[in-house]
Amino acid sequence: MQKSASASSLGPGGLDLSQAFFKPIQNTAPPSPTKRHTKISVIGVGNVGMAIAQTILTQDLADELALIDAKPDKLRGEMLDLQHAAAFLPRTKITASVDYSVTVGSDLCIVTAGARQNPGESRLNLLQRNVALFSNIIPPLAKYSPDSILLIVSNPVDVLTYVSWKLSGFPSNRVIGSGTNLDSSRFRFLIADHLDVNAQDVQAYIVGEHGDSSVALWSSISVGGVPVLSFLKSQQIPYEKETLENIHKAVIDSAYEVISLKGYTSWAIGYSVANLARSLLRDQRKIHPVSVLAKGFYGIDGGDVFLSLPAQLGRGGVLGVTNIHLTDEEVQRLRESAKTILEVQSQLGL
Repeated sequence: MQKSASASSLGPGGLDLSQAFFKPIQNTAPPSPTKRHTKISVIGVGNVGMAIAQTILTQDLADELALIDAKPDKLRGEMLDLQHAAAFLPRTKITASVDYSVTVGSDLCIVTAGARQNPGESRLNLLQRNVALFSNIIPPLAKYSPDSILLIVSNPVDVLTYVSWKLSGFPSNRVIGSGTNLDSSRFRFLIADHLDVNAQDVQAYIVGEHGDSSVALWSSISVGGVPVLSFLKSQQIPYEKETLENIHKAVIDSAYEVISLKGYTSWAIGYSVANLARSLLRDQRKIHPVSVLAKGFYGIDGGDVFLSLPAQLGRGGVLGVTNIHLTDEEVQRLRESAKTILEVQSQLGL
């Protein structure tokens, strides 16, 4: 399944025409051993997985893209569909298989496989249907790509990132959940929409659980470098806390709204994960709110827990967590979010 019918062996008896088509120049040397070949594997070719794969291809983030899924017919169909767009995309080798050996030597493994979230279903209710699945996914990924970074997208993402960390045996800096990176994008969009500015000029984070107990960090929001709440207070401009809570609620409800309207989410998470892939593989050292091992930060204790904090990402995975100032109320909500996740994890026996 790894190649389509259009390989280079088109000549009689399987002759490799690529050797005959090009005549080598004289006094050549082999390629430099320092040349970097980037490989990304995407596990799960559902709506989310294919949106991620498509975005990775259009943004030229990998030299090789491997697809894995349990359904061979759909998998081959998706591979061929992407391969047929080769004339319109940067050159990327696309392979696919139900066998995890196709992922060997991956720099980044993106896991999207899992049961689909039903309309109105809490992300935490998905847990038991996905943990068993991950026990068949993570160990072979760790076996074939022991130096890779694991990026978990499947929901509930915080708990499944913890599960992946345990199953892989990887150091915590190389196991990351997509977390609230997309929630924060939705947050920035809503704030920008209220203020009629470009969302890229809004600095705002959602942290904690990717779900109902997430925490909006209102105290640190800035637009064009201007702290919003401090500015409103200094200018004696009144605002209602209820208005802020409604914006946060709209962030939480936005995924549920999309699911109720079209049955699933795909494009926004596709761009979000490709954005993370770029920061990781190209060592961008950008700050992203992603799910990381949070024990010891902001008084979070009681056990190992993954939840979203603003973290610096680079080629080594998580390079560090930003020492962002939180109000007492924000710290308390973050700890409650951690407690919510820990209570669920305690039922897993890992």
